[in-house]
Amino acid sequence: MRDVQKEIDTRRIQIDRVGVRGVSYPVILMDRDNKIQNTVAKISMSVMLPHEYRGTHMSRFIETLEEYQGRVSPSNLENFTKRLCEKLDAPESSVSFDFPYYFRKRAPVSKIESFSKCDVTLQANYEAGKNFDMVIGLGLNVQTLCPCSKEISRYGAHNQRALVSLQVRCEGLVWFEELINLIEDSSSAPLFTLLKREDEKFITELSYERPRFVEDVIRELALKLDNEQRILWYRANVTSYESIHNHDAFAEIEKDKRKN
Repeated sequence: MRDVQKEIDTRRIQIDRVGVRGVSYPVILMDRDNKIQNTVAKISMSVMLPHEYRGTHMSRFIETLEEYQGRVSPSNLENFTKRLCEKLDAPESSVSFDFPYYFRKRAPVSKIESFSKCDVTLQANYEAGKNFDMVIGLGLNVQTLCPCSKEISRYGAHNQRALVSLQVRCEGLVWFEELINLIEDSSSAPLFTLLKREDEKFITELSYERPRFVEDVIRELALKLDNEQRILWYRANVTSYESIHNHDAFAEIEKDKRKN
């Protein structure tokens, strides 16, 4: 059959990225505690299209995904992006996997367990024979209690849920759970799906004893990331969904440790 995509294009315009996005696909992840975890990812895959080709073969993106049978981890994304370049005869490729990741959490006093969730993104880019780059992204909700509110109030202080978004480039394996721990330890208190009354009392008092602005959370997290040798670069953002204001507060830090 005639290969229309491989026909010569005379306009001589290179396309930086062409591919498929919004692919909903079951994937199998590495799980620190249970070895593997099944979830569903939204996937984007693309390649650079040289100016001489009219189009790319879209079906080959899904074929490559099928070759890996949905097994995705930071350790095999380099091979995955290389395979895309080979299969689509392309000099560069990019992939993005967005998925919910579930982990078990034990309540602080009752010790009752429940599932919690964070949102994970794996992004990878490969330039044939030259460079591979991967960024791990993680979004997690935590609790913050306002130091100013605590200081000026006769009793109580306003608190709220905050979203911590973290992106990292790593050398070696860093578990999602390790990043989760760094984030939660930087906040006023972690969040739980299931708590008994004794747990609620503990969490309420813990946050009251650890009041933190978004500036405090981002700085605490930055200190921990600076001390983690496997993390080479990071971008962290804390957004507080304010409970007594009609706006949100945020703070952000980006640092490339390789330049220090």
